[in-house]
Order: sequence, then structure tokens, then C-alpha cells
Amino acid sequence: MTVGFISLGCAKNLVDSQILAGFLKQAGVELAAAPEVADIILVNTCAFIEAAREEAAENILAACEHKRRGGCKAVVVAGCMVARYRDRLRKAFPDVDAFLGIDDLERIPEVVEKIAGGKQTGMFARKGQACRVYDPAYPTLLFTGGPFAYLKVADGCNHRCAYCAIPLIRGNFRSRPMDSLQAETRAMVKAGVREINLIAQDVLRYGCDLAKNGKSQLLQLLRKIDRIEGDFRWRLLYGYPSEVSDEILELLATSPHACKYLDLPVQHSHPDILRAMNRAVAIDATAGLVERLRKQVPGITVRTTCLVGFPGETETHFKHLLDYVKASQFDHLGVFAFSPEEGTPAEKMDDVPAPEVAEARCAKLMRVQRKIARERALALTGTQDTALLLRKRGKNWIGRTSRQAPDVDGITIISNLPETAKTGDFATVTITGVKGYDLTAKA
Repeated sequence: MTVGFISLGCAKNLVDSQILAGFLKQAGVELAAAPEVADIILVNTCAFIEAAREEAAENILAACEHKRRGGCKAVVVAGCMVARYRDRLRKAFPDVDAFLGIDDLERIPEVVEKIAGGKQTGMFARKGQACRVYDPAYPTLLFTGGPFAYLKVADGCNHRCAYCAIPLIRGNFRSRPMDSLQAETRAMVKAGVREINLIAQDVLRYGCDLAKNGKSQLLQLLRKIDRIEGDFRWRLLYGYPSEVSDEILELLATSPHACKYLDLPVQHSHPDILRAMNRAVAIDATAGLVERLRKQVPGITVRTTCLVGFPGETETHFKHLLDYVKASQFDHLGVFAFSPEEGTPAEKMDDVPAPEVAEARCAKLMRVQRKIARERALALTGTQDTALLLRKRGKNWIGRTSRQAPDVDGITIISNLPETAKTGDFATVTITGVKGYDLTAKA
């Protein structure tokens, strides 16, 4: 039996897919080159918002149709959809052979063995709140397709934003042991990984559940990672604005390995909406956030996410957000329209802007941000940066500078590299221009 993966959703889910693959490899199960040629298709799902659930359902149904036509022997569904809708999935997808919970990843060899033996399969997901964290059996078994990796330092979330179902799906925040993370990073760097992206629902709170005083241990972890020998860089993704400490900013400004980059989803700027979102603790931190970051870390790249159309959001609230984005001049920004999530406080809130209003606000905010992003990118023309080479395309190379996180920030198209250049190299480049959301550069 061979197993092929369809991994949906965020990078944290991709790490879970890698962990599943590691358990299979430990058990001697072969991984297929692609799901289309596998005996068993494993769909690792996302359930964060309605669009993600629709994508998951489409992929599950397509895999089941592939099985019906004789393309594979079985379909297994794992991930957040199973955690969120455990008791409904069997009825919703009767052709799926097995469902695997996010706290039951090590059971995937058992599932495969039962399928191979023609034995009864079904639900392999325990009930109750998720409470486990996993160390990968093979730190260098990566699905990123390049010389970069994600280091998931924690799972779950202790924030209770009114619109968010993550705590219902992933449980409370729980960190991995520091020594394990240091060992995983060392193994990846030794194997040739050149960029380590630290991820969690709130990476800045890493270790708060492990420390007796309840304080973050991220600074200690980063210092341990900094002491690892090798030519690599690290980046912090997904942090809560109020958790940004002066000590972390000082490390970003001085570390030889740090990308001067932070991804801090603000969601909104108006205090009324932040209170309604149950993010009141972030009100003070959100105001003047970018000014503080750029003062303490010159040259820092700041990404954020905004949510529009939240219950009670008026045109005045939205204009406040627009003005905030214009004043902050974020380097990168994503925006989403509110959708009520089952089981969250926001699901029952009144005064929800009409969907067409929310979508119009999305479009207006992105028009403003598109102009900001282009102007900030054009201002880089003539400056130097270090690009990580990913792959060759014609005569040019595709890479990413320290300003560009994987999958979300565009790429850098690099010319004039020597014939000896290879994937995984760091190259000093001069930015020459902008092409959409991408940069052009010359070695």
C-alpha cells in the first residue's frame, strides 16, 4: 500500500501532514509521489472558515470519485474537519474509509494496515478537546518543496477572539519542549534547510504554558537556535500584537540569523470593534504598532491581516480601519470578510453588515493596500538584499528575500546569476523593480 497526501489549509496543517508521513515511514509504508498514483489518498483538511470547508469537501468528494473509478483503494480524511465535525462526517461522506483525529496522528499506520487487510475501518478520532503536541519522527521529511521549512513550536490557542473557532478545533495553547525544537532545527540545517519559519497560533507566546511564571520563553528558544552552526535564517510568523516585547524586537534587530520580519494580524483598528472581537487587550498595542516596530527594528517588514464586516461594523468603523492602514503603510496585508462560525460568540451577534457590503469593504481595503505595497516595493529599487534561491525558471531564478514569507508575500525574479548557482544558495541581489506583488532583482 502506498499513501499520497492532499494537504489543505495553513502551514501548521502542512506540518501535521509531514508528521503523518513520518509515522508511515517508521512503519515501512511507502509514500506515493502524488495522490493520483497512490493506493490510499489522505486528505488533511482545514475547517477554519466556510471557504476552507468547501475546499475540503470538494477534495474529499473528488478523492472518493477517484476511488469509485478504480483509481485508488481507499480514502482517509484527517485534520481540522475531523476535529470540528467528528460525529457528522460519516453521514456527510459515506464513501470515506477512515477518519483520523488531530490527536491521533500516530494511528495512521494502524489505519493503513486495516485497509490493506480488508478489515473494518471508520472513526479513528477520540472525543474531547485536543491536548497533544507531536515531535516529528523525521525532521527532514518536508513537504515544502524547497530549501525552507516550518517549525511548529506550539499548537492550540488561549486567545478567545469572538469570531474564531481555532480553540474549539485545536484546543488550548500547548508548547513543544525547547530541546526538541532545537534538535529539530539543528537536523534541518544540517540537511540543507536554509530558512526556518517558526509558526504557531501565537508564536510570541511560546513556552508560556511550560514556564512556572507563565511568561513566554520564545526569547530563550531563539537564542538557542541562534547558537546552531550553519548558514541559515529564521522568521517569526503569526503573533498577537500585544505580545510583542522589546526584548524580541532587540533580538530581531541584532540576531545574525533573524529575518527582520513580523506577521501580526491586527484584525481591526477601531476600539469598538476590537472590544466586540474580544481583542480589547490589543487596543493599545495596535495603535502605533508599525511606528514602534520600525523605530526599534530599522528595515523591518510587517505583515498583517484585517477582518471586515464584523457584527456592528459601521462605515465610520471601516473608515477608521482604512485610515489606520494608510497611516501604518504595512508591507503586506491580507483581508477577509466576516463569516459566522458555529459555536463562536460572534455567531449570535446582531447588526451583521450584508455580505455584499463586507465584500465591497474587502475590495476597497485591498485597493488601498495594493497601492501602498507597490509604492513600498518600488522604494526598494537600488537597495541590496539576500535572496534564497528556490528554483530556476528559464534564464532567471525564483527566490525570496528576507522580506518575503513563503506562499503569501510574492517572490523575487533574479537575473544575472552564475551558472554555478543552485537551489538553497543565498545570493546578494540588487532590487531592480516590481512586477505585480513580486520583485525583480539582479545578482
